[in-house]
Amino acid sequence: MNIHLAAVAQIAIPFLWLGMVLAISFLETPLKFRAPGITVPLGLGIGRLVFRALNAAELVLAAALTLALLAGNPGTPGGGDLGGAATTVLIAIWTLLVIQVALLRPRLDRRARQLIQGQNPPRSHQHLAYIAAECAKIVLLPTLGILLIHGLLP
Repeated sequence: MNIHLAAVAQIAIPFLWLGMVLAISFLETPLKFRAPGITVPLGLGIGRLVFRALNAAELVLAAALTLALLAGNPGTPGGGDLGGAATTVLIAIWTLLVIQVALLRPRLDRRARQLIQGQNPPRSHQHLAYIAAECAKIVLLPTLGILLIHGLLP
């Protein structure tokens, strides 16, 4: 990867990712259930599709950002080396994403399918854990972007 392209990706990806999380998790999701004619089962069905797509996009962005960091200019705080605050924040973001994709979303998906089928599953705190992870990401993503900008500036 070209070093200049890596630098652009390092700056763009965290903020693009932040925009996606804010738009989907904190705008589309709550508004969907207020739309006329949207029932809970229909809203849950839409949500399952949307969050599956969001998580897939997030995995691609996380991988691209990791590659951009590895391909960056070695010796600068933002690239080519593993260490420093930016790497720590990226690892935290990866950890949250893996927890969401591998642990929380499958459980939420299973519960949503039960609700869509008219069953009444027991209450769960998985949804709150997913929201907490999203809130953490909306703090960590701009933090990472700012750290990377700082590391790339002379």
